[in-house]
Amino acid sequence: MNRRHFLRAAGACLALPSIGRAAEALPPQRLFAIHVPLGMMPQFFFPGAGGASSPYLDLLAAHRPRFTTFAGLSHPGVDGNHHAGQCFLSGAPHPGQPTFRNSLSLDQLAAEHLGLETRFPSLAISVSQGEHYGDSIAISRSGVMLPPEKSAERLYRRLFVAGTPEEKAATMRRIEAGGSVLDLILDKANRLEAKAAPEDRARLDQYFQSVRELEGRLRRNIEWENRPKPAVDYPQPKDIADANQVIARSKLMFDLVRLALQTDSTRVVTLNLSTFSVVPHVPGVKNETHGLTHHGNEPEKIAELRKIEEAQMTAFGELLAAFDGVAETGGTLLDRTQILYGSCLGNANSHSNRNLPVILAGGGFKHGGHLAFDETNNTPLANLFVSMLQGLGVEADRFASSTGTLGGLET
Repeated sequence: MNRRHFLRAAGACLALPSIGRAAEALPPQRLFAIHVPLGMMPQFFFPGAGGASSPYLDLLAAHRPRFTTFAGLSHPGVDGNHHAGQCFLSGAPHPGQPTFRNSLSLDQLAAEHLGLETRFPSLAISVSQGEHYGDSIAISRSGVMLPPEKSAERLYRRLFVAGTPEEKAATMRRIEAGGSVLDLILDKANRLEAKAAPEDRARLDQYFQSVRELEGRLRRNIEWENRPKPAVDYPQPKDIADANQVIARSKLMFDLVRLALQTDSTRVVTLNLSTFSVVPHVPGVKNETHGLTHHGNEPEKIAELRKIEEAQMTAFGELLAAFDGVAETGGTLLDRTQILYGSCLGNANSHSNRNLPVILAGGGFKHGGHLAFDETNNTPLANLFVSMLQGLGVEADRFASSTGTLGGLET
């Protein structure tokens, strides 16, 4: 047994000299979660009994060993039809109700553990036209939706373009001004807390938590402002103005996410990929997507919607190929990135929030099959989230409505 293996077996936690083998360290684990608010038609997504194939999954056949599909998963208590989308990663119950308060999302919990060493602890991105039931699936500990970046050009600049000295100075002034404002707000809020009625203290606690989160972001911004940004062999993109080019816009964001993870600019990304209010530039499509999802089982509408969803599946397959094409120590970018793709709508035609379509790719899990759970008494989707958190190295036994981990994904 060599020296390195001996120390590992003994449980030693020593940083051994690399002796010219620094590349042995594995890349970090990452998470990329994609939400498609209008879901996928279940008859084309879910495999038949005992199978692992379907018309949509056949479009991903080249990557079948690299992902798992699921049936019989949902978030208990998450209803409200389209309102449920904002809870895809949080599982907070009863969205859309006047008393609804969202809760910490999967990505933000992961970012608390994975994002401390990167310029951006997490990135929230959206491809959408207008706002429909929330543009972001990233939710802070205080239940606040994190605003998404919708511009590919701005995202590229944030990730890879160094500001001029004047721009850096202006950024530092904004950061410092933000700190001063927070000091003033906290001073006033502390005085208010002393006089607040007991029923108001919970709201103040939520407010203080939001302020503390913002303070943490300001501190990180200061630390990173003077560090150089990574150089990439990818030209600065131009935003695609035509919202109906939703597939092209999606592919552009996929490219930027890949580069962000590849350069370790972040390790956690969410993408809300909405086809609300657009007529996608897909051959044979003439109608707006949301209207098509309420097809009433009319064959013409189903055929048109299928073309849109097949285009989305094909783009997702290209994403998997691109991630798998980036070689890293011990494997590929896909091997070290959990890619979650799914929706909080199990059937958009009936506004059902049950039996959600979900795909998990990469991340070092055992893949290649279809895991089917009870379609009447669904298993909590949060069980999958616990398995994902543990795969990311986060010590978590519970999350949201989970009752444990999800069997069948053991590495």
